[in-house]
Amino acid sequence: MMIVVTGVMSVPELGSPASTPAAAPNLSWMSEVGTPTAVEQPVFLMTTAAQAISGFFVWTALLITCHQIYMHLRCYSCPNEQRYIVRILFIVPIYAVDSWLSLLFFTNDQYYVYFGTVRDCYEAFVIYNFLSLCYEYLGGESSIMSEIRGKSIESSCMYGTCCLWGKTYSIGFLRFCKQATLQFCVVKPLMAIITVILQAFGKYQDGDFDVTNGYLYVTIIYNISVSLALYALFLFYFATRELLSPYSPVLKFFMVKSVIFLSFWQGMLLAILERCGAIPKINSANVSVGKGTVAAGYQDFIICVEMFFAAIALRHAFTYKVYADKRLDAQGRCAPMKSISSSLKETMNPHDIVQDAIHNFSPAYQQYTQQSTLEHGPPWRNGSHTISHSHSSSGARDNEKTLLLSSDDEF
Repeated sequence: MMIVVTGVMSVPELGSPASTPAAAPNLSWMSEVGTPTAVEQPVFLMTTAAQAISGFFVWTALLITCHQIYMHLRCYSCPNEQRYIVRILFIVPIYAVDSWLSLLFFTNDQYYVYFGTVRDCYEAFVIYNFLSLCYEYLGGESSIMSEIRGKSIESSCMYGTCCLWGKTYSIGFLRFCKQATLQFCVVKPLMAIITVILQAFGKYQDGDFDVTNGYLYVTIIYNISVSLALYALFLFYFATRELLSPYSPVLKFFMVKSVIFLSFWQGMLLAILERCGAIPKINSANVSVGKGTVAAGYQDFIICVEMFFAAIALRHAFTYKVYADKRLDAQGRCAPMKSISSSLKETMNPHDIVQDAIHNFSPAYQQYTQQSTLEHGPPWRNGSHTISHSHSSSGARDNEKTLLLSSDDEF
């Protein structure tokens, strides 16, 4: 036995340098355990540090925004405005939690597509609510038209109105703004569902612009829809910026547009960078992810961080303090918890969106009236007596509004 072992040990010494036998067992060990350490080292998104950092920003953003939503519901003195504000504020919790969960399940290939579906559906909802809030600030369509109707549209390349030279503001202008935002509310969720279906059949990969891949066509439709909605918001702001000046519209417009539109183009840019090789792929025997997953992971991480700053900015843009004094009762107390829960239920009811969509795409649009002062809400009660508007005054205002909006003008 000793002779055999000695012979085995002496063979490498006679055939090759001493470094060869040392390298052989090391290579054998690497092949059994895994690839070299330089390749096995995980990307940043797979580390505990990435999850901890993103989690810190997410939970901080949740605390800031949830407190703001609570205060709006506690000081629910102007439901027609605060309904839309609370809906807009919910974008931070939905975006933050959705992106963080997607990041936690990063190594589960293609899960990000399903998480992104929820995010896509809600961001379309926010666009509609923001435009509706601006309408509410100005008193509704009839009040806006009484201010801008017949005025010439200023030609401006910055706002994209250079092609509207010589035209005047009409009811068709407001209809276009509403329709352009409402189509985004339809296209965005629809394309999100189509993306999930394509993903299930292996026909969707982020950043793959091949004609046989669904990403190319989804991106084209998305860009057309989102650009049209953005253009409509620009046009509306351009027409009403002086009327909206008391409500500090610049910060509001900037926050909503940046959260919705910039996040979309940010994700598309990351997908292209990964496709071009600028973002490193994961080379590991233990983890296998598809194309576009790494770019989506970085998108989720960036959104987690961005939502912290968005929560702070939205806190200043849609402050609850302007409604606080109006909600206090005779003892200086705010609404009880029961009232808060009912306000939240009323706020998240999408009935008004469905009705508005039906009306804006209806051929009988000109005969429609949408003015906040004429909405039939619950009557105000004073003890056992009910206070209501007189039929004569309501009829006069209805007639005035019909005359104002019954027009065949188109934009």
